[in-house]
Amino acid sequence: MRPLPRARPTTVDNDTRSPLLSDLAWRGLFADATNLPELDAHLRGAPRLVYCGFDPTADSLHVGSLLPLLALRRVQRGGHRPIVLIGGGTGLIGDPSGKAGERQLNPADLVAEWADRLRRQVEPFFDFDGPRGAQLANNYEWLSKLEVIPFLRDIGKHFSVGSMVARESVRARMGVGISYTEFSYQVLQAYDFLELHRRYGCTVQIGGTDQWGNITAGTDLIRRIEGQAAFGLTLPLVTKTDGSKFGKTESGTVWLDARRTSPYEMYQFWLNTGDADVVTYLKYFTFLERPAIEDLAAAVRTSPEQREAQRMLAREVTALVHGEPGLREAEEITRALWSGDLETLTERQLAQACEGMPRTILADADLGALSLVELLTRVGLAESKRRGRELIAAGAIQVNGRPARDAEAKVSRAGARYGRYMLLRKGKKTYHLAVLP
Repeated sequence: MRPLPRARPTTVDNDTRSPLLSDLAWRGLFADATNLPELDAHLRGAPRLVYCGFDPTADSLHVGSLLPLLALRRVQRGGHRPIVLIGGGTGLIGDPSGKAGERQLNPADLVAEWADRLRRQVEPFFDFDGPRGAQLANNYEWLSKLEVIPFLRDIGKHFSVGSMVARESVRARMGVGISYTEFSYQVLQAYDFLELHRRYGCTVQIGGTDQWGNITAGTDLIRRIEGQAAFGLTLPLVTKTDGSKFGKTESGTVWLDARRTSPYEMYQFWLNTGDADVVTYLKYFTFLERPAIEDLAAAVRTSPEQREAQRMLAREVTALVHGEPGLREAEEITRALWSGDLETLTERQLAQACEGMPRTILADADLGALSLVELLTRVGLAESKRRGRELIAAGAIQVNGRPARDAEAKVSRAGARYGRYMLLRKGKKTYHLAVLP
């Protein structure tokens, strides 16, 4: 199959009049498109149906999924109808894009459970009411009903093996091998686009740059079978200027599910954004308007130590993902840790604050026997007892928000918050949690 030609978005701001494309271009969210002039005219002509798919490869989306998810929300804010496609069917197959090896195939009942969780997770991001309400679909509904012979005759004949092998997602795997299962993924995604076109009149698909081949396979399939135009638009890969991987912390992946990544951890992830990335992320992940972002960009240049842009980024994204209650709790925990006033935190909030911190589980024998200075050396906050005493004498050690005074004080439940937690802090940023049995 010959993919449709790419249209580089270098002149979007000047050539397009579509408010949606103009906004995406200014935010740096426009990577590639099929036939840009016609796509622009198409989006200006009437409200359109635009879809993006999310495969249930885990029980939650992660922050990397936010870019297409929020782009789809921008579609709705721009006057069009978004279709959120949960890949209950394609999730059973596995997308080879961006993967160095074959995916592990998960049990069907587990994928179905994950698909349902993803459905509940994405629903709060959209308005499902009114004539431009969002549409939620699951491709298991139609993929599970396909019959092999009719599918190969009616759909498979439109795919050239040469073109399929030439796609980046497949070509990158040819050296290490790729199964027919994953090789067929692009055919199924193309069929999804065709099915959404037939059911709802969907004419535009968006996705990451790694989805370019799959998207153009769908636009070409619609043209061949239906004789109608369909379009694709890709979003950039999110990177960090320091070379580290976006969406990862010392404690692992940053998930959208509060059970896996708490609102406080989410808030801290964005708060720790570097100055070189924060303006880009404000454009990517918030709905702040251009003047507000430009003011924050100026603040980064003139007063970077104030971290005003990082605080706004953390507030906006945490509220988007976890709502205002989650944001309030994240800010309460942040203030308590910064001020040392841990007594204001509930036990649940304290546990949330310590999630992801390095920790040491103490034994019954440690109670009443282990001194504070010995605890510092055990957990690695001091290289020796002598150094531990020096740190305590200099006021550099806090225990549960209060300066430590007595190096020989024994570890006990009386000195632990809720009888269990001893939150040790060295300096301003180094924490370690000691948990009593």
